[in-house]
Amino acid sequence: MKRKTLLISSICTVFLGTTTAFATSDTTIVPTIEKHEKKSSSTSQKPHPVFTWNSTVIPVSSVLHHSTARGAGMVETPLQQIDQIMNQAISEKIMPGAVAFVARGGKIVKHTAYGNSAQYTDKFTEMENPVPMQEDTIFDLASISKIFTATAVMILFEKGLFELDDPVAEYIPEFAANGKQNVTIRQLLTHTSGFVSWIPLYTKGSSRDERLQLVFQQPLKNLPGTAYEYSDLNMITLGALVERLSGQRQDEFVKEHITGPIGMKDTMYNPPARLKNRIAATEFQSTPNRGLVWGEVHDENAWSLDGVAGHAGVFSTAEDLAKLAHIFINDGKYAGKRILKPETVKLLLENQNEKFPGNDHGLGWELGQGWYMDALSEGTYSFGHTGYTGTSIVVSPNNKTIAILLTNRVHPSRNTVSTNQTRRLFARQVADAIPVSIPGKDSAWFTGYGDKLNRVIEADLHLKKDAKLMFTTWYMTEDGWDFGNVEIFKDGAWKKLAEFTGTSNGWEKKEVTIPKDAEKLRFFYKTDTATNGRGWYILNTKLDSSELKFSSNEWQLRNY
Repeated sequence: MKRKTLLISSICTVFLGTTTAFATSDTTIVPTIEKHEKKSSSTSQKPHPVFTWNSTVIPVSSVLHHSTARGAGMVETPLQQIDQIMNQAISEKIMPGAVAFVARGGKIVKHTAYGNSAQYTDKFTEMENPVPMQEDTIFDLASISKIFTATAVMILFEKGLFELDDPVAEYIPEFAANGKQNVTIRQLLTHTSGFVSWIPLYTKGSSRDERLQLVFQQPLKNLPGTAYEYSDLNMITLGALVERLSGQRQDEFVKEHITGPIGMKDTMYNPPARLKNRIAATEFQSTPNRGLVWGEVHDENAWSLDGVAGHAGVFSTAEDLAKLAHIFINDGKYAGKRILKPETVKLLLENQNEKFPGNDHGLGWELGQGWYMDALSEGTYSFGHTGYTGTSIVVSPNNKTIAILLTNRVHPSRNTVSTNQTRRLFARQVADAIPVSIPGKDSAWFTGYGDKLNRVIEADLHLKKDAKLMFTTWYMTEDGWDFGNVEIFKDGAWKKLAEFTGTSNGWEKKEVTIPKDAEKLRFFYKTDTATNGRGWYILNTKLDSSELKFSSNEWQLRNY
């Protein structure tokens, strides 16, 4: 186990880095909108023998409850190693603190707090008595608020108040201004409306109503439906749509129809002052001159909209947020309370953006975004969202797994090291805690994880005739970016005979003809600079009828 610990420490040091965390300049207006990135053995405790990766028999409880890792079909060691990743990130000043939460099938297997929830009085001065992070610390969720908005919109959809392809202007007539008369509700939900990503709304107007009207008057950057651009203006408009159709302000609607019914008692807009010491502090803002933002929404535009907006404004804890996520793996229900119909949940999670590859999106949820989902990302099945304050959630519906990482990375400044690598390493450990089912009682060779890998398992050959290489394999790699190759060495160079990328159909049997003049044979695993899948496994490697003996091996032997 010491060897594994050192490996994780090395990975954290290399990828979390030692960059200076806090910049001194604050003169440039930086929008509080997430920027999307483009492009060892863990067998200390045996998992449940049935609930392996993508098992079809994972039971889902009606409520969240604490469990052992084994009871959830998971392995304990990768979950424990999350602690070192978080502590390393904190030591590198990526964020002052964090809360990590993992549940599978409703069974909570990880809920841990790290560091401090409030540490600075301004950009440079540390508090004499920092406030320690707690498991129930309340975070400004930033753009994860968009999921609450999308859920609210779909509750109204179920009531038959609109169709997804209705023009927004049918319900908000003034929205038709400046060529937006054909923008649909679906396009707002999928960020294909044509809106620009962000405007400094807080510098304009003098009231919430005036600023909403400015959004309705905003011209488009692109023709509707022709391009994907993640935009806060889409969700601000959808929040206004909820208010027009329901007759309630958005915070009231969300409380009555979402957070109240499922007992999200620590989830709210505009938290009261008495909760301040339970809330993670965010940024010291001098433009606008707000001082240390602590207990109020960080996003300036949401702040200018009185703390209640479609794109930001929700405060919550990790466990409360998991309750909302749970309804999406439990047919729309939590604790017996139905929030959405099963068919609405399915609609919310269907890829609406197939014409914009890489920007896959449901109705509100982001789909298959490896830049923060990493090994939990399965094509467009996994869904999640991030928030500018350092929050993220990933849900693997096939594995009934929820992974939530809440940090206060903008405390005391937004000009910090990106949390995306921390998000990836966290998701990677959660994925690795769900064991791949290995056939029979044999062990399998596993590549392990890492960015920029060139990992080899090699055999010397002494053939008198062509031979047949036979092996069984399972792989889930970043399709088109990470590759597993079968290669031979002959005539002074390595030659590729077979290539694997993407996802196998379970365990597959493979055969490759090896020419008699090959001097060496290797399985070669290569990854790019970011985003891992579940890796590559090989089993029962034989050359003709004889077991293949490896002379050099950088892989791991796994047997759960």
